[in-house]
Amino acid sequence: AAGIHETTYNSIMKCDVDIRKDLYGNIVLSGGTTMFSGIADRMSKEITALAPSSMKIKVVAPPERKYSVWIGGSILASLSTFQQMWISKAEYDEAGPG
Repeated sequence: AAGIHETTYNSIMKCDVDIRKDLYGNIVLSGGTTMFSGIADRMSKEITALAPSSMKIKVVAPPERKYSVWIGGSILASLSTFQQMWISKAEYDEAGPG
């Protein structure tokens, strides 16, 4: 299985060539599984080894990243425009995930 650096690289390479520079320069780690010491440095080194040599790689690992997913979900759930997309448990049970 591909590591997180390979998955990140493969994802960037599937994007339009015109935005790859921005993507390489804005890699943000989030979630509790990114809390390992030194992960940002390691990601930066491993992405640098895969990416074209002219690319500037920037990996950001905010100290609060353990909670980033929860915070993002909380913000999304509080948006009135998103609330119209909610369904009830009964609707889900009837229709399922698809």
